[in-house]
Amino acid sequence: MFFDGLQEIYYSLSRNKLRTFLTAFGVFWGVFMLILLLGAGRGLSNASDNSFGSDDRTSIWISAGRTALPYHGRPPRRLIEFTEDDIAAVQQNIAGVQYISAENRAGERWQRTVNITYKNQSANFGVYGVADDFFRIKKYIDYPYGRTLNGLDERDARRVALVGTVVGDRLFGSGVNPLGKEINFHGIVFQVVGVFHDGANEGRMSERVYIPLSTFQKTFGRANKIGQITLTPAPGLDPIAFEEKVVALLRERHVVSPDDTRAINVFNYARQMAQVEQVFGAIGVFIWFVGLGTLTAGIVGISNIMIITVKDRTREIGVRKALGATPTSVVLMVLSESVLLTAVAGYLGLVLGVGLLELVNQALVASKANLAYFERPEVDLWIAAKAVILLVVCGALAGLAPAMRAAKILPIEAMREE
Repeated sequence: MFFDGLQEIYYSLSRNKLRTFLTAFGVFWGVFMLILLLGAGRGLSNASDNSFGSDDRTSIWISAGRTALPYHGRPPRRLIEFTEDDIAAVQQNIAGVQYISAENRAGERWQRTVNITYKNQSANFGVYGVADDFFRIKKYIDYPYGRTLNGLDERDARRVALVGTVVGDRLFGSGVNPLGKEINFHGIVFQVVGVFHDGANEGRMSERVYIPLSTFQKTFGRANKIGQITLTPAPGLDPIAFEEKVVALLRERHVVSPDDTRAINVFNYARQMAQVEQVFGAIGVFIWFVGLGTLTAGIVGISNIMIITVKDRTREIGVRKALGATPTSVVLMVLSESVLLTAVAGYLGLVLGVGLLELVNQALVASKANLAYFERPEVDLWIAAKAVILLVVCGALAGLAPAMRAAKILPIEAMREE
């Protein structure tokens, strides 16, 4: 019975192959373009997300500058310097600190690089002293070789180093495992215990060498001063409100005016992520608007072909009803054609769209293309499947009006049709 119904639908649709093909192509193209647009949107979103690098997306980075305003008898242009006591004060007075760490950079005002040597190879890179929690905040960092720095390295002021992939390639050669090798800078030998990759800033964050903060302080003589404080709020806390509490405490400790925006500089990932989400939310709305508009055109085509099909088969429907066919069976006959045509065309559009996105993704990987604004175009298959299901439902609705019209045809009037 089921196969008889399929044969009947095939016969009906094949009576006008060109009209059926063009209608199905409209649905196919609508789904195909929607999948490509969704994939392109995800590619833009992935590239944007990766541009934030390895840092926790709720992390807050605070650095000190010079005051711009006089305050409580203190003159402007006063240099603010953070110390480890500031970190301790934040931990003691601000509730909800998940991780907190210091970051120091070698060089005057942390702007210079350091000459690092290995045997007869040398190059200039940034050297940073960091505490143990630093690599919990950089939660998305990759380690091709070895390990990260840990609490024992910090406690014992070990002369160990974690080098970026760019540093490793320059000093040791591309693809060489540098674990256990010794590098030299500032007259001190450090043993490489790990290699990391940080893709932020187009990979330039991998041009760094990290050493324990205690070792850094002994090597570069910065005592307990720190250049930057980085921290994350506990899960569930508002990162913006949390930032305001931390900055207010630091302003109070260093006697800084609440209106002074230069003395303490803050970068809050939560603010940046909110702006990015707004942008991609608007892009998503645009993509769905265009995609659904294209699908609507295909649905209208389905409705039109069903109207024409019902008109062409008026005599046949009249004969069916004269032989005992019920209005429900006539409605189901027309709807089955509409749903089948929509489902097949939509499924083909879905498969080819996903297949093309995968080919583009494989081509980008094979060519090792590093596009700043486009990466890993993909589509959520569940969203795509829901789009096709919605399309099939709309196809059924599109065929409903012609089906109801067919159900109302009287046998005697149908027999008079030419």
